[in-house]
Amino acid sequence: MSVLLEMRGITKEFPGVKALDRVNLTVSEGEILALVGENGAGKSTLMKVLSGVYPAGTYDGEIHYDSQLADFAGITDSEALGIIIIHQELALVPLLSIAENIFLGNECARAGVINFREMERRTVGLLEKVGLSEAPGTLIDSLGVGKQQLVEIAKALSKDVRLLILDEPTAALSETDSQALLDLMLELKEQGVTQIIISHKLNEVRRVADKIVVLRDGATVSAMDAGEEDISEHRIVRDMVGRDMAQRYPARERRAGDLLMEVDGWNVFHPLYPDRQVIHDVSLSVRAGEVVGIAGLMGAGRTEFAMSLFGRSYGQRISGSVSMHGQPVDVSTISRAIDAGLAYVTEDRKALGLVLDETIERNITLSNLPEVARGQILNEAEETRVAEDYRRALNIRTPSVFQHVVNLSGGNQQKVVLSKWLFAKPEVLILDEPTRGIDVGAKFEIYGIINDLSEQGKGVIVISSEMPELLGICDRIYVMNEGAFVGELAAAEASQERIMSLIVTH
Repeated sequence: MSVLLEMRGITKEFPGVKALDRVNLTVSEGEILALVGENGAGKSTLMKVLSGVYPAGTYDGEIHYDSQLADFAGITDSEALGIIIIHQELALVPLLSIAENIFLGNECARAGVINFREMERRTVGLLEKVGLSEAPGTLIDSLGVGKQQLVEIAKALSKDVRLLILDEPTAALSETDSQALLDLMLELKEQGVTQIIISHKLNEVRRVADKIVVLRDGATVSAMDAGEEDISEHRIVRDMVGRDMAQRYPARERRAGDLLMEVDGWNVFHPLYPDRQVIHDVSLSVRAGEVVGIAGLMGAGRTEFAMSLFGRSYGQRISGSVSMHGQPVDVSTISRAIDAGLAYVTEDRKALGLVLDETIERNITLSNLPEVARGQILNEAEETRVAEDYRRALNIRTPSVFQHVVNLSGGNQQKVVLSKWLFAKPEVLILDEPTRGIDVGAKFEIYGIINDLSEQGKGVIVISSEMPELLGICDRIYVMNEGAFVGELAAAEASQERIMSLIVTH
């Protein structure tokens, strides 16, 4: 196979940070290359350099594409040559149709008049290629995340893509949608589309990748050819983190204490459709020092239950009771839920968990401002001290707590969200998909934080779509399906098969 892309000595710096340090990368036509590494290793930055998001002149090094030196002034230049990047945060307009999104900025038009019939005709063909049967006029906001990801790929195909870059394409997808997307990648490979995938899911990487390149601290650590050797997950992880990780989950002595929190008869109705019940008579208990998991498929109601519990931030006509240490507590607003000892780390850290344009320092102290104030006056020195303490304790990789959160990697953003809610000093911490989209090293650190909370006698509720994760860190697991708990398993008796059996038999 001939070489399609070669990146030579790419170096990219931001204020106080060298994001890329003389990175080299070679991709041949028709192959799938996986780019892996810890959060902050430079993967997304390298792809933004390639696609022109960071234009020529803002980095050192050379890009050779199709045997020609490429100096992209912007993303339009790279797209003109068939280089299309699909970012982790999908770039679709929710209230436009599938057809309008696919051809947005590239409309089928003559003399300024859009030919909607032609757009819809071409959309049907593109949707067939990616395995979607939806009508071209379907609005994006009526589609699930998995189908939206396929629309993004159809959009790329409409631009005569030669090199498709997918940044964490399965991070927010269910297992079924993830497998469908990987199958599509292999089909596109057969059609001659070269692809680069950034992913933390190593089992998926090993399934589709012809080559695997590992970045660490902005530099190339290793390049592996799947056609020449059997590449183990253990080897990839070792290269990513710079050390052997024999255990994915840190050891913990399981000791459940007295009853800490109890939820009884919890019912929730949809926020827009008052006759549609979303949560049905859910009851749950958490003991001091216990890690309790909630398993279920996407759409089972896990997030809706957690958000409704935390200050009724989801739903209406909510009924049921919550007690802490055997005494009823009021969780009817977020501030009252915090006062009662609850905290909730959302699954959507960018939209709901952080103020992206603010500093690390300001984000960490938001949940407990009275702690860093004298009366009505914010004590900035105390705020900085608190932020520095959490930066060190959670190993947030940043040159300063005055760094804006938007500039951090996903794993470090997640640690800032955790710091914010740990600073609220909760008795029960609800973690909704706490390790989504972060690397194995950062996951291990977060599991360590969960263990520390358990040892302090706190209660932790973990919602996760990764069953091995729940099995590895939880003492008990509730199984949820269609808004109701359909089973409860102790860690010793739980398995992926038993969890799935409970789901499909209800």
